[in-house]
Amino acid sequence: VQLQASGGGLVQAGGSLRLSCVVSGRTFSSYTVAWFRQAPGKERAFVAAIRGSGGPTYYGNSVKDRFTISREYAKNTVYLQMNSLKPEDTAVYYCAAGNVITSTAARPQAYIYWGQGTQVTVSS
Repeated sequence: VQLQASGGGLVQAGGSLRLSCVVSGRTFSSYTVAWFRQAPGKERAFVAAIRGSGGPTYYGNSVKDRFTISREYAKNTVYLQMNSLKPEDTAVYYCAAGNVITSTAARPQAYIYWGQGTQVTVSS
């Protein structure tokens, strides 16, 4: 399984970006796919996750009501739509995948497959 993240860039505060994560492999539909982010000097933090097979979504408190995670099964792709961006959203964003249950969906250690990261910079 390989993950390819893209869509990062530089945006002004209040703007929007959409990240994409293409997941190769036949088990895409059953995997939980998540987004994490890591700012310089900080630990990797949970952003959002979406369960496989039409399952529910989960969000970190700091992005709830601003970010939306979705998946397109035909394209083996998970998206992260980010609206009302703030300077504190600046980080490298990583997508991750695995057979993850609800109780561990926010833990980076629960995921075994990771993408390379894409930089998101929000200017004030």
